[in-house]
This record gives sequence, structure tokens and C-alpha cells, in this order.
Amino acid sequence: MGLFDKLTGTKRPADGVAPRSAAEVHAALLGLNRPDVPYVIRDGREEGADLVAEWRILDPAWQTFFVRNQVSRVFQVRMRLVPEKNEARSLDQQYEVTWVGDTPRLALSAEAQRGQVHTVSKSWTLGRGEDGGLEATETFTFDSSDLKGPLQDTVLAAGWTWRGVVYGKL
Repeated sequence: MGLFDKLTGTKRPADGVAPRSAAEVHAALLGLNRPDVPYVIRDGREEGADLVAEWRILDPAWQTFFVRNQVSRVFQVRMRLVPEKNEARSLDQQYEVTWVGDTPRLALSAEAQRGQVHTVSKSWTLGRGEDGGLEATETFTFDSSDLKGPLQDTVLAAGWTWRGVVYGKL
């Protein structure tokens, strides 16, 4: 792995893994959709991608989870499959979220990021420990790798390269 690969988050499959077809990779990525995960993988043609993976922040079944934990960012991974190179190109985008009551509203702000993004949200509760002293307990952790990791693992298992895009076209 070269320095540029490290900066872009590019990962290559293990030696000896035979590459699958683009249709199989596409189907495998869509197969990650399950009702018990806080993200969805969907068609991305409207965004100029083959697939888009994002938090289920607007999904009614997951909305209370995001409201309760006051997640402040929407994270999205846009993917383009390049069959000629057995490569999935990925571009991350992150936006600030403003909460109005129980309804999230996407806010355009200078805090938007594009490229390869890693974000972690944590929540802590202060309380008294068993010894009576003040103690902080982590009550919530939300990591962008919870979304991106399964995507990368699926692409690599299919014998394809995961190529992170920092700038330029997907």
C-alpha cells in the first residue's frame, strides 16, 4: 500500500481472491440492507453514483434513535463501480443536521465535508461511581466506520479494490 492509498483510504483485496462481476458486487452491496442496521444502501443515480449508503436519519423506524442521540451529522458514501478495473470508487459526504422538534432538517453550512471523512459522535453521562466520586459513563458512540466498514469488507470479499476519492469526479 502506497502513501497515496493510505491518504485516500484505498484498500485492495487479499491475494488470490477472484474478482466477481459488477452485477454480483452491486447485489452484494444491496444485500447489506437489513432492518436492524442504522443505514441503507440505495440507488444513487440522482447523485451521480451507482449506489449511495447513508444513515437512516429520515426513516421513521430509526428516527427516534437519531433524535434521542442528537446525531449532528448526516454521513453518506457514494459509490461508483468500475468493472474494467474491478474497483469500487467511493466519495464520502457529510452535512450538519439541525433538529427542529422531532424532525431532522438538513442544514447547508460551512461544515459540509467531501472526500474521505471519518467522524465519531459520542455522548457521556456524568454520575456518581460506586466510590461516591464523579464518574463519566459513555452512553452513545456512533462511528462513520460502522457504515463504511461493511461496504469495504463486501467489496474486498468480492475481489475488488475499494478506492477512496479525495477530489475530482467519482
